[in-house]
Amino acid sequence: MATDLFTPCKMGKFDLSHRMVMAPLTRCRAIDEIPLPAHAEYYAQRATKGGLLITEGTVVSDTATGFPGNPGIYTEEQVEAWKKVVDAVHSKGGIIFCQLGHAGRASNHVYQPGGAAPVSSTNQSITDKWKSIMPDRTLDVYHRPRALQTHEVWQVIEQHRRAAKNAIRAGFDGVEVHGAHGFLIDQFLKDSINDRTDEFGGSIENRCRFLMEIVKVVVGEVGADRTGVRISPAIDFIDATDSDPLGLGLAVIERLSKFQAELGSKLAYLHVTRPQFMAARTKEEGKDEEARLMRAWRRAYQGTFMSNGGFTRELGTKALADGDADLISFGRLFISNPDLVRRFKVDAPLNGYNRETFYTQDPVVGYIDYPFLDHENGEVTH
Repeated sequence: MATDLFTPCKMGKFDLSHRMVMAPLTRCRAIDEIPLPAHAEYYAQRATKGGLLITEGTVVSDTATGFPGNPGIYTEEQVEAWKKVVDAVHSKGGIIFCQLGHAGRASNHVYQPGGAAPVSSTNQSITDKWKSIMPDRTLDVYHRPRALQTHEVWQVIEQHRRAAKNAIRAGFDGVEVHGAHGFLIDQFLKDSINDRTDEFGGSIENRCRFLMEIVKVVVGEVGADRTGVRISPAIDFIDATDSDPLGLGLAVIERLSKFQAELGSKLAYLHVTRPQFMAARTKEEGKDEEARLMRAWRRAYQGTFMSNGGFTRELGTKALADGDADLISFGRLFISNPDLVRRFKVDAPLNGYNRETFYTQDPVVGYIDYPFLDHENGEVTH
């Protein structure tokens, strides 16, 4: 039988009851980087027995924030707050991974201790084409970063290890290393950004080193089967471009595969964002190039492959049936449909999402107030 969204999946030590994953989604609802009771309700609403959720990007240190309302996982108070979220998801039979992130240069002085410059692989700024969300939800430019010194790079690697340890202490089932979308790890990976001359810059091997050193310490702390990795080699978000996205993705996969072989154990998954936003002369050319890249990365990776980026029920089903992915992560559809898994199961209509409430501070509106399908008669209820 062909694989579809509701075919069970063995993901390392985890037995998933279906292949729909809630993708990491920045929602900006934390206060002082501490999750609220609303976070527990939000994630529990979207939890299903044997279903995987991945948290929003959760920062590993006080220099890692790039958004208002970002939660963290580097203090004891944050760990205690996350325990309530994890317990709420587990009470529904769900599985939850914490995405560990660092914004790097995708930040602003207002988020940095003492108003310092954000840190990055480089001193290059993100262009004014892109805007940073301020605490009052207005927009401002990203501020010029300061390139990390080599010894500081090792300190950030250590911050990821401690954050992974904290996540497991909080009860998370695993962690996802965020190496995508123009944030700090991606700033080391992409050749348009990384202009370093030390062991973390220059050759593609050196540009991959920061990611790999983080993966190694995280796996050493929590285990390979509790560690996922996210990359986006072909995404140009916040100026994160590479001259050879296919080669970059293959280089990362080659190193992950070698690491897995040395360990004798596979990572939980590799999570790859489809290159939907690549410039192409025609829409069809873009689709063809996207399919070529994703299939090359899929074939190269020996392990559970998760795909993300604009999937619908139909497109997700097709990708699984064609063998283009093992798991499909959904983002915006999960925001507005807390019972998305059930709706897809019965092919019910979906709630539309409201972009204006994606990043507000309100702990209810646009967060935990989207309606569910009534289980008895199929009507929509709150």
